[in-house]
Amino acid sequence: MKRKFLFCLGALAGTSLATLVLQTELLPHASAAPSETYRQLSLFGDVFEKVRTKYVERPDKAKLIERAINGMLTSLDPHSAYMGPNEFKEMQAETHGEFGGLGVEVTMEEGLIKVMAPIDDTPAARAGILANDIITQIDSEPVQGMTVNQAVDKLRGPVNSSVKLTIQRKEKREPIEVSLTRKIIQIRPVRARAEGDIGYLRITQFNEQTYAGLRAAIAEIATRIGPDKLEGYVIDLRNNPGGLLDQAILVSDAFLTRGEIVSTRGRNDEATQRYAARSKKQDLVGGKPLVVLVNGGSASASEIVAGALQDHQRATVLGTRSFGKGSVQTMIPLSDGGALLLTTARYYTPSGRSIQAKGIEPDQEVLQEIPDELKNEDEARGEAGLPGHLRNSDKNEKGGSSAYVPPDPANDKQLIAAFAYLRGVGQGSAAVRKAARIAQ
Repeated sequence: MKRKFLFCLGALAGTSLATLVLQTELLPHASAAPSETYRQLSLFGDVFEKVRTKYVERPDKAKLIERAINGMLTSLDPHSAYMGPNEFKEMQAETHGEFGGLGVEVTMEEGLIKVMAPIDDTPAARAGILANDIITQIDSEPVQGMTVNQAVDKLRGPVNSSVKLTIQRKEKREPIEVSLTRKIIQIRPVRARAEGDIGYLRITQFNEQTYAGLRAAIAEIATRIGPDKLEGYVIDLRNNPGGLLDQAILVSDAFLTRGEIVSTRGRNDEATQRYAARSKKQDLVGGKPLVVLVNGGSASASEIVAGALQDHQRATVLGTRSFGKGSVQTMIPLSDGGALLLTTARYYTPSGRSIQAKGIEPDQEVLQEIPDELKNEDEARGEAGLPGHLRNSDKNEKGGSSAYVPPDPANDKQLIAAFAYLRGVGQGSAAVRKAARIAQ
């Protein structure tokens, strides 16, 4: 059975992440290679043998092969990669929503290990680690020159064991040392609360628990506020790196009564797929107005949901431009117990838009006020900023946008604007326009 995933480029301390749309399939039989390919493979064998027998020190043959494979894949695009058996198992465990680690999402940027975001209610968040922190040392070992997966391997460890991080923060001249205790990280993908007459739904990622969590949260909010008093819902997808494709489809379907949700198109016919909402008289929220919040950290599955609801005019998308991850990776299990992640297709919104290296443009752009110490550091790089990324066919690419979300909701201009917009929907178009300008 095939299963697809979508994750954001980077890695979690406790599991690996990549902004991916993944499809699991059996390894196909290899076709006959042309003579030139055989010649090149023979050349590789010659080089490998010379290194194995003549290098000044005895090399680790398995590591040589693995690094050669990684070199081949990273030359294709940022999302094609080889996963060893342990990485593959940990990635599968993460989709269940529970894993061991620190709860910090990291990425590689210009040879440095950079924090993308700490996960709520984890050791990293409680220790005060912030987005855009640079991890320079792990247990006093410099991380300069490590790959992101090597760094994550260092961050992982037995539950209740400790690890010391040395962090460089822009506004601090001196490095910061933080000691953390590794814990079981339980991802609670949906958080909800009532804000007066509005339901707030924060989706942090798309794992196996997301749709069930969304249904429960909607039912709880409707009971608490009362269906007759509910003005609408804010769906917060900011800094959501992605997750399981089937969950993204289910979440989109929850707010749609018909129509296409997403399609994929690739070099081969089997890469072409279309996913549609189930036809029904009423959606999960009874047609209540929706606002979807996105920013530069919203990627893959988040962009599929935002794009589907935007194209069907089911929701107003508010915030800043999303990450722009619009390619599909096939996850192919290998004979060593690991897996090959290979880019095989692009995905498209219902109207046929490719968001690859462009992102979802919000219907209403609302910028946050950035603290002085974070100015010029809050920009998410975006897909267009990744070396070797797949080009958009119309060449109209755009860089990343701000991924900053204030920790205090009272200072969150995007959230304030979303609430104001929903409260103005029932009061006429002038009130809606006025509400949309609030917090600008």
